Amino acid sequence: MQQLAILELTFKPESLDAAREIMTRVLKETRAFPGCVRVETVIDAKSSNVWRFLELWESAEHDAEYRKFRAGEGAITDLGPLLAGAPSLSMGSLDASI
Repeated sequence: MQQLAILELTFKPESLDAAREIMTRVLKETRAFPGCVRVETVIDAKSSNVWRFLELWESAEHDAEYRKFRAGEGAITDLGPLLAGAPSLSMGSLDASI
């Protein structure tokens, strides 16, 4: 069953240019990661420093491998200083029968 991950990042307003540069690089890697179906970026209409990333994975196992990669050798070390708060990650399985 496909896995949906929703990552929300709130950036410091003065960091948006740097955030765009970093996330362009990061999302290129993410989209090329085995099992990634697609990734969409949603920038909040009222708060342009709040970005949500909708990640669709072939399976929960593919998503888990990606999270393991990002926690280790694929860690995004230059992102932390740009954030205004802690990231939020929500997970769920897609169910086309509903």
